[in-house]
Amino acid sequence: MNTISSVCVYCASSNQVDSRFFEAAERLGEALASQNITLIYGGGSTGLMGRIADRVLARGGKVIGIIPDFMEKVEWAHRGITELHIVGDMHERKKSFMDRADALVALPGGSGTLEELMEAISLKRLGLYNKPIVILNTVGFYDPLLAQLQRCIEERFMNPDSAEMWSVVAHPEEVIPAILRAPSWHTNAIERAALK
Repeated sequence: MNTISSVCVYCASSNQVDSRFFEAAERLGEALASQNITLIYGGGSTGLMGRIADRVLARGGKVIGIIPDFMEKVEWAHRGITELHIVGDMHERKKSFMDRADALVALPGGSGTLEELMEAISLKRLGLYNKPIVILNTVGFYDPLLAQLQRCIEERFMNPDSAEMWSVVAHPEEVIPAILRAPSWHTNAIERAALK
């Protein structure tokens, strides 16, 4: 069983999304705070980013934001969080997410969220990352991506057990249990990555 003290949540900054996505972000924030798990996230003040950070803070939890300097300069940063770290670029931000957190969680989001999630899966497949990855599939948002990943497996672009690299849950309250029971990935992942 995994132990966790911090979780990185990939999520979006749009304020225009369906209210169900905001509700899920709030409920996840409550779950993290109730377990004294530090939220690590993109450092923004709007959208699902702002909502989950505000909910963790409102429940007495700790929030660490990591934002690249070009976003901070246009005032996207949340000024009320516990710690705000300004980094040089998006690559440094993503590396810091992975280094600091005990697990990664993807909420619904746009191209940035999808890119972060897919990079994490790719690095895990290569054995360069071995922490839990959980996809919060609110109202089936990730169904098309999960279907595409399954097709990658079926068409032998990925190993048959590749879906064990991530867990999928439908409700925010299932995220922490999914992290705790996530199986460890292969220690020889790099040797298995190229299907021969």
